Amino acid sequence: MPSQVDHQKRALRAELRERRQNLTASERDKATIGITNNLIALVTGLSASSVACYLSAPNEPNTRPFLNWALANDVRVLFPISREDGLLDWTVGESGSEVEGLFGMPEPIGEPLGPIAINDVDLILVPAAAVSPDGMRMGWGRGFFDKTLGSMEKCPPVYAIVFDNELQDDVPHEKHDQRVNGVVTPSNIFEF
Repeated sequence: MPSQVDHQKRALRAELRERRQNLTASERDKATIGITNNLIALVTGLSASSVACYLSAPNEPNTRPFLNWALANDVRVLFPISREDGLLDWTVGESGSEVEGLFGMPEPIGEPLGPIAINDVDLILVPAAAVSPDGMRMGWGRGFFDKTLGSMEKCPPVYAIVFDNELQDDVPHEKHDQRVNGVVTPSNIFEF
């Protein structure tokens, strides 16, 4: 039976999904420029030579211009590929093309490197629905990133990417939900 936290999460996700759908093209473009600049600043500031990052879907903060910059600047990028068992596999997406993954999210086509490939990156960039000022991340409910982060022995810094209004004072959470070290928004980079 769904708990009260489940209901709170579901309601907040629905509200945030609707907000994202209501963004205008110019609001999206402005957000993309800010997020790209802040991601570049974060990677440069950490001297990260390899990052794990996802291909953004149309309603998500746009990671693609940043990914183009990373590839042009010899930053190795690992992309997640969802698996039936609830774990994430990883690829460098060497084919340059993409498909729709298990849950309709864009995923690159490339040689699967296995779930532990993520242990070699300097920075992990994850999607989120909302993040609180103490680093509590609420995802979209599938638990892929929580499982991955929870299973890592030595985790590099993890930053969620969200729109400015998705930094929420309070985010409903459960035991399995993983905190992040920081968040990147169009207007800022926050470290927790």
